[in-house]
Amino acid sequence: MNDKPLAGKGIVVTRPARQAERLAKLIRAAGGEAILYPVIEIRDVDDPARLNGLIDRLDEFDLAVFISPNAAGKAIGLIEARRALPATLAVAAVGPGTAKELAGLGIANVVAPGGRGDSEALLALPQLAQPRGKRVIVFRGDGGRELLADELTARGALIEYATCYRRVRPDLDPAPLFAAWASRHLNAVTVTSSEGLRNLCEMVGAAGRELLAQTPLFVTHPRIGQTADEVGMSTVIVTREPGDEGLVAAVVEHFTTSG
Repeated sequence: MNDKPLAGKGIVVTRPARQAERLAKLIRAAGGEAILYPVIEIRDVDDPARLNGLIDRLDEFDLAVFISPNAAGKAIGLIEARRALPATLAVAAVGPGTAKELAGLGIANVVAPGGRGDSEALLALPQLAQPRGKRVIVFRGDGGRELLADELTARGALIEYATCYRRVRPDLDPAPLFAAWASRHLNAVTVTSSEGLRNLCEMVGAAGRELLAQTPLFVTHPRIGQTADEVGMSTVIVTREPGDEGLVAAVVEHFTTSG
């Protein structure tokens, strides 16, 4: 059995810098080269006054929902700088990655779907089936999907958004990617959000998009796969298992099968 199935393969990691290292370590452990090229930069909100006001009112809420690991990391740090998390506040996470981030920050008993993480999976859990009259605070980045709040509102919950970070497209030189493509050392790309994929397409320009279209693209959700189809990617693999392990397993399976 080959314990270095990605030997000689360069795999682009597009996660934000703070989240990239774990995936990079898994790629390296499998013998591959992790090419770090973050396509989203996480920044603080411009004016934290409203966010701080919501944090000060946390006792008014029954449930806090964290949309992403970034939301968990940013929000818990800001909360702990001002106060303790109320003991009566239930906590939910959109996916296992966010739940793991919360656990690492000392937050126990988090309600979260066990498989692929998205709003639909969280909404399907019995704990969120009858939220009528409950006050829910949703910690998230700027913008994003409205499905969770819309559906909880339809079920009778009272929702407030707490925007705790901004997503920005980095100003990165794509020259290292072009050099890796030219030397045949860029063999796959991993992407974990539709926004990140669109950013990547913008960052590499028209010439890069042609090369990207010829490169196996591994994505973590069918919704991202649909975006990949829309922007012209020819080889798109949607992972079957969640998280970084699922990404690496899909990459390994692809190269073990295709050579």
